[in-house]
Amino acid sequence: MVGLVPPRRLPAWVPEAACLYLHHTVAGVPLRALARTTGVHPSTVMRQIRRIESRRDDPLVDEALARLGGCLPVPAVPAATPPPSEPGKETDCMSAPLSTTRLAAGAPAAAFAAGPDDATVQREARRVLRRLAESGAALVIAPDMPRAAVLREAGDGSQTRTAVVDRAVAQAFALRDWIACAHAGRVRVYRVTPAGRAALRRMLATAPGAETPDPFAAQHGAHETVAAPDGEGRLRCNLAESPVTLLARRRDKDGRPFLSSAQVAAAERLREDFEVAQMGPRLAQNWERFLTGPSRGALGPASGPGGGGAAAARERVGAALRDLGPGLGDVALRCCCFLEGLETTEQRMGWSARSGKIVLRIALSRLVRHYEGLGERGKMIG
Repeated sequence: MVGLVPPRRLPAWVPEAACLYLHHTVAGVPLRALARTTGVHPSTVMRQIRRIESRRDDPLVDEALARLGGCLPVPAVPAATPPPSEPGKETDCMSAPLSTTRLAAGAPAAAFAAGPDDATVQREARRVLRRLAESGAALVIAPDMPRAAVLREAGDGSQTRTAVVDRAVAQAFALRDWIACAHAGRVRVYRVTPAGRAALRRMLATAPGAETPDPFAAQHGAHETVAAPDGEGRLRCNLAESPVTLLARRRDKDGRPFLSSAQVAAAERLREDFEVAQMGPRLAQNWERFLTGPSRGALGPASGPGGGGAAAARERVGAALRDLGPGLGDVALRCCCFLEGLETTEQRMGWSARSGKIVLRIALSRLVRHYEGLGERGKMIG
């Protein structure tokens, strides 16, 4: 929100209602002063503040407010208690002011360090919300967890971890009402809200190179347009239905799942490394070297200046694709990482119709063997 306390001390991603709540409960700005600044009636400001107050039962929302409260100046002398108002009149103070020094029970101290900036929230939202948009996905977090995990339930009841996000970013998601608690307890379960799905569609529609939003996207799930791995055109994929997810629902002639849970987990492991690798600089244009052709080569530290986790993830992706070899590595990269459909892969690779699913299953079997050979290093991140 613009114009409350110049210069603005709160990140740009903080909702306007939360800004009003923090300026009132922490900085001590009266309701009428906030109303004059925002150009609305004091009762409107009071309703927004009370709405935020009612959401403090959610630990992530409460932690986010406590963190953001430290960004505002606290009055040196507490404001005097106002005289009792007449019935039906607004009051200028809330009955339960926010304590910026109170930590949620059991929450790690690291969770209350400097909060994420707007660019981090936007980037993580595009990555995490699209995983939460998948069928059967949920975000789980406990008081002693510095990070939250996104789990997706498979048809056989097993769960696969598809993403990991910092606790501070999860707090921002909850405060913006992109996720909501579906199950309370020591381990709380959050699911994406309609507001979160709408925010994801807006982010994907405004991303560089994005196409015109599909007016029927809400009926079929969030979509994303990505560059084709061979540079020829762009691909449009349904984020809620990856090729591996669709294939895992199918049954063979004996009634067994076409893909085992180990094969699905291996595909998710490769995709997770691929997503982490893209956090480093100059990545999107460098994956062509792993497609079939004379340019196939090793992926080493010299392939890019990215360091830390992104560099290690590039090493793991390169090692997995080299182990698969030409053909199998291509279908794994296209279907698991770029989310290219099987029919499109068959056309681009020059294969016969309905052969892609067989090749993909063979590739995933080899990928399972590759990760099993790595031992503990082959497990998913987090």
